[in-house]
Amino acid sequence: MAEAHSDEWASVLAATARVAADLDLAEDCVQDAYAKALVHWREQGVPRKPGAWLTTVATRRALELRRRADVARRKLPLLVPVEDVPDGTFPDDRLRLVFTCCHPALAQEAQVALTLRLVCGLSSAEIAKAFLVKEATMQARITRAKQKISRSGIPYRIPRTPELPERIEAVLDVVHLVYTAGHTAADGDELTRPDLARRGIDLARMMRMLLPDSAETAGLLALLLLTQAREGARVEGGRLVLMEDQNRSRWDRGLIAEGLELVPEALAARPEAGATVGRFAVMAAIAAVHAEATRWEDTDWGEILELYDVLLERWPSPVVALNRVVALSYVAGPAAALDQLPDDPALTTYPYLASTRAELLRRLGRTNEARVAYEEALAFTSNPVEAQFLHRRIDTST
Repeated sequence: MAEAHSDEWASVLAATARVAADLDLAEDCVQDAYAKALVHWREQGVPRKPGAWLTTVATRRALELRRRADVARRKLPLLVPVEDVPDGTFPDDRLRLVFTCCHPALAQEAQVALTLRLVCGLSSAEIAKAFLVKEATMQARITRAKQKISRSGIPYRIPRTPELPERIEAVLDVVHLVYTAGHTAADGDELTRPDLARRGIDLARMMRMLLPDSAETAGLLALLLLTQAREGARVEGGRLVLMEDQNRSRWDRGLIAEGLELVPEALAARPEAGATVGRFAVMAAIAAVHAEATRWEDTDWGEILELYDVLLERWPSPVVALNRVVALSYVAGPAAALDQLPDDPALTTYPYLASTRAELLRRLGRTNEARVAYEEALAFTSNPVEAQFLHRRIDTST
């Protein structure tokens, strides 16, 4: 049943939502179908196609409730006809569900919450725990998002062809946020939240399957796979290990191979269609350079620096500028990099700015200044594993 939940939830809910024309009703029907499955499958065995069984039960229940309550006339219609699919090229209901959850009329935090709730099937309690808010707060956030979808008449459809580039970017942003929330947890006892990281990768795989011609979708999946490949070497004995000190034999070569295979496709812009290489594709290319280096000393920092220059053009961001400084430090030296640290108000409380400054000062032998910078980074760090690392750096700087 757990496997059926993780594998089939999005498909079953998406198909049911199309019939129910109401997200709350669809959720209720799907949950009822899973409850029936618990009893039926225990007695009769798991059917050959669990997803089809669940979809049939859930959609029948939705149709029954719609007829009984006359939902279509009493409520503002939520979903538009499925014929509104552009060019008829996207028949999978899950894509409609994803685009509905990530509609630009919704705040990004609501997009993330709805995606985890409706596409991934997480409970409000699980989502609340992941984002460090009370369950009631998260439930209210999800409810408000659903109400806004209903009040605004947000359609249950895939955007028309001219809208796709912008809308795909918003969806990929949400998927990336889900993964990064798991890759480095904002709080808790561990460095990561593996369940969220796994959900992010699952979503990226789904988007790749549903939009196989999207280069940027390939780029996002490649980036997540290449990043996740290093997960087994990031912590040893409960201690954070920087990439330069990681045991690369613990990197997942299967994920690396899969990610590297996607990178050329992600970088294949289509000028005739007015396309340019996307930011996730460039970030994946940077991750690929790291993945291809068998030792830290073999890293091609010149290529990484050039890629960060491209990324800054595609996505001007103080965080990207900070990461570029790190690459510069291995090309031109820590002194040159120190002079180019970004001075942006958005990074005032960003712990990685202070920790980057501290690392550069440490490499220059300016121990006392490095200690002060480490202490500043510690003041803004909430993850206990990262905080422990900074404490060790401070102790060795005295």
